[in-house]
Amino acid sequence: MRLMRIGLLVVLGLVLAGCGIFGQKDPERDPMELTEINERVRVSKLWSTSTGSGLGKSASGLKPAYVDGQIWSADHEGRVVALDAETGDRLERFELDMQLSAGPTVRDDEILLGTIEGQIVVVDRASSEIKWRAQLSSEILAAPQARDNVIVVRCIDGRVFGLDAETGFRNWVYDRSVPLLTLRGNSDPVIRAGQVFIGHDDGTLTALDLQSGDLLWEQRVGTPEGRTQLERLADIDGPMAIAGLDIYAVSEHDRTASVALDSGRLLWVKELGSYQGLEIDRARMALTDSDDRVWVLDRRSGSTAWSNEALLRRGVTRPVAQGGFVAVADKQGYIHWLDGETGEFVARARASRDAPVSAPLVVGNVLYLLDVDGKLSAWRVGASS
Repeated sequence: MRLMRIGLLVVLGLVLAGCGIFGQKDPERDPMELTEINERVRVSKLWSTSTGSGLGKSASGLKPAYVDGQIWSADHEGRVVALDAETGDRLERFELDMQLSAGPTVRDDEILLGTIEGQIVVVDRASSEIKWRAQLSSEILAAPQARDNVIVVRCIDGRVFGLDAETGFRNWVYDRSVPLLTLRGNSDPVIRAGQVFIGHDDGTLTALDLQSGDLLWEQRVGTPEGRTQLERLADIDGPMAIAGLDIYAVSEHDRTASVALDSGRLLWVKELGSYQGLEIDRARMALTDSDDRVWVLDRRSGSTAWSNEALLRRGVTRPVAQGGFVAVADKQGYIHWLDGETGEFVARARASRDAPVSAPLVVGNVLYLLDVDGKLSAWRVGASS
């Protein structure tokens, strides 16, 4: 299965890079060139620093996390650091003798991490000592989540584990088969009111009981249809979001959906796919499609508020909300800010020469971007110019 996944990544990489037969480039697949914009908003770079050696080749689940005025980050070699969110100064650092692949998730006095070898590791935040670790079934690419003394861990083979938060004892396992070919990645579990919501590689969204792991309901979001395995990709790989009494999810191939939390009933569906997940900001939903168009929808109906295709094929991240703006980063290290109401560009800055590891992290009015080489930078949007 791992070889099949690697083969799929190679195929997708060739397609996305626009390579034709015998290495000839297809001009229609080249990234859109950036054009001059009317920069109407001031953007200030607050700081930048190295957090380690970055993602490596496999650690696609490593993303920065914010808690208590600190930004926590981990690299694939096992280095974990905490930075002052305002200054970028290093506050803590420790190293684990293992290849990390997911996290960090910071909860109370603990740090949760996943490894390429399929271990969940719980580290004491004060002493940096490992409190316990548990061997699970396969590589972990989704950040572990915890609530009500249960740690939920999802593995790449389709299994979801509910572990006792104090001991690591296995309380329950939910197992769902994985399609023959899938994208490399998993969406993080979402916990709300005693339920765990999981987006699966076959395009299904399920709700599990947090304490028992029992299946409460399941709903089809993506539709694995087509003549080839590539056409049938329906992974729900990016972040899902809860707003009010609804949960929102998007599948890689074709559909975005709003689903009732209590019953799993479909409230609306839009024929719009993304492997990067979505962002909810009050009544608006933002996402980036497979061609890198940026979309903002009305979350209550799924109707389109606006879309912007000026960044086509630039490897654009999931959009995030920063004040009244929508921000995305592209694979060349540029951050783009768009007006949240109109979709027009209002600012641009280059944070790095390398691609981002994930969508930017926004805390208050500050945006943090981590690149694949481990460089973390902080940016503030100021007054209109």
